[in-house]
Amino acid sequence: MTPRSRSLVVERPGLHRLSEGPLLEPGPGEVRVRVAAAGICMSDREVYDGNRDPAYVRYPLVPGHEWSGTVDAVGEGVDPALLGRRTVAEGFRACGRCERCRYGETSLCAEGYDETGFTRPGGFADHVVVPARLLHLLSDDADLRAAALLEPAAVIAAAVRAGDPEPGERIAVLGAGTLGLLAVQLLAAVSPSELTVIDPREERASLALDFGAGEARTPKEAEEVRGRYDLVVETAGAPSTASDACLLARRGGRVVLTGMFSPGAVGIDPVHLSLSQLTVRSVFGAPSAAWSYAVRAFTAGLLDPAPLITHEFPLERFAEAVALVGAGGPETGKVLLRP
Repeated sequence: MTPRSRSLVVERPGLHRLSEGPLLEPGPGEVRVRVAAAGICMSDREVYDGNRDPAYVRYPLVPGHEWSGTVDAVGEGVDPALLGRRTVAEGFRACGRCERCRYGETSLCAEGYDETGFTRPGGFADHVVVPARLLHLLSDDADLRAAALLEPAAVIAAAVRAGDPEPGERIAVLGAGTLGLLAVQLLAAVSPSELTVIDPREERASLALDFGAGEARTPKEAEEVRGRYDLVVETAGAPSTASDACLLARRGGRVVLTGMFSPGAVGIDPVHLSLSQLTVRSVFGAPSAAWSYAVRAFTAGLLDPAPLITHEFPLERFAEAVALVGAGGPETGKVLLRP
């Protein structure tokens, strides 16, 4: 019998089906990966609901940009030693030739936006085919459940690199969702003198303390410490958090924005920005160097995403799984699909 593979196809917003077809073979320079786990994030919910910018999605689509698995086939020109290796892969299909790519800023590729799980078939499937050059190999005993979160970890690694934290600094993380809690782990490894997490949810704040934060504050309580922090990493993407992050930073401090903001978000006060001499950076996705950073931290045990996982579903229960994401339930952390 011809080998078969399943995939979760979103035909258009609000309409999906579980498809089964012949097992795809990787082309030249490609590998096929047997997916072990794939995370669902708010971007996937936006794809399903039809709320993602049309320039950043292409229907019909197999979503899934957060995934891990094992290489089970290689295409022409690919080292066969990759067979059987546990791996994750970068999502951006950067050209590798333009000025930004040559400079190492692969998330700013001048060839335009192209990303696994948004414009190319992703990991909500039994198998996914990707260019071998995008792989980041894991150890033979790596926890593939936890490794599915290395994509958001790479985004946060990009933010940490942009923020350039130093030992002994005062650091705040605004938001205790998946990105915020991963940020806490990476920033705790830098040995800050203070590491404060700001989030209105008691359960998430408690988890942040377990991950290495020194204190947790609600947004109201955070008003008492405005102007205190050397570095503020914003991860929430809420309407006011870009502005709030700048108010938390000391004069001459640094702010890194990683949240995905919607139209209508509160702008940053240019007067405050100028007079305080703040450095503000933003992050969208992750360049290759940030992926390497996250994978190294994961392999070294400095980053453990596993405690963030609260729900796991088979592909057949996608509708139930995606409904949990963004529903606001305090018991819901990272939701995985397990093909």
